[in-house]
Amino acid sequence: MPPAKKRPRAYDHLRTRTAVLAQYAHVRDAVAALTPEQLARPTRLGDWTVRDLVAHIAQGLGSVSRDLALPEPPGPKPATTLLEWPPAVAAFVRDPEAPAPAAARPDLLALYGEVEAAFLADVPATGTGDRLLPTLVGSMRLTDYLVTRTVELIVHTDDLNEALGLEIPYDRQALAACTRLLADTLADRAPGGSVEVRVPPFAVVQCIGGPKHTRGTPPNVVETSPLTWIRLATGRTEWARALEDAEVSASGERADLAALLPLLA
Repeated sequence: MPPAKKRPRAYDHLRTRTAVLAQYAHVRDAVAALTPEQLARPTRLGDWTVRDLVAHIAQGLGSVSRDLALPEPPGPKPATTLLEWPPAVAAFVRDPEAPAPAAARPDLLALYGEVEAAFLADVPATGTGDRLLPTLVGSMRLTDYLVTRTVELIVHTDDLNEALGLEIPYDRQALAACTRLLADTLADRAPGGSVEVRVPPFAVVQCIGGPKHTRGTPPNVVETSPLTWIRLATGRTEWARALEDAEVSASGERADLAALLPLLA
């Protein structure tokens, strides 16, 4: 009998909205200080420059207002749940053949201001966030889609930091939502209870079929930090390299996630 599916994690609409705005503000403040030379630097995203990446981040948040302006898809059930988003969007992530963002406008700060103003006007600060959006990967609840924006923002903030040697901050709640969604995606992709994956302080999930752990110290444990987990899940680093660099601890004969990673690539 296959392992029973756990109830999907719930996210608070207001807290998620606040986290998205906070992380976007961190990026906006960093963009305000970038020089033309920095904007022209390469990134680890194929042919994209920093300017392309910065424009893409604004486009990613701008998609919320663009989708809210469209007619609401018929309900009652969304076509794409939160845990279905990662595999659905994987085809769009880090595609080396993907063109650079078309909205790489000369005045990036104006673009960032327009996107932020539209988000504040369009995304309610109250309610449950159950309104459906017609996204690229199917209709999604507004709050669920905002959780996916934390993934976009956190992952690309890390891309910017890597490209420029900066230390753009990570909003704690945005980092938590991103970490939890990617951890839950792993558990959904490889259901089971033989391996415990710990990403303190934000997530603990069990995955991979086999003998189920119930009490005491689990026989198979993987533990890492939120940013290392996010890099593993999105293909920014490889399992073997993370082990070699002691960024991941893995104990037990089943504690090997190499075949399951990345989740978004």
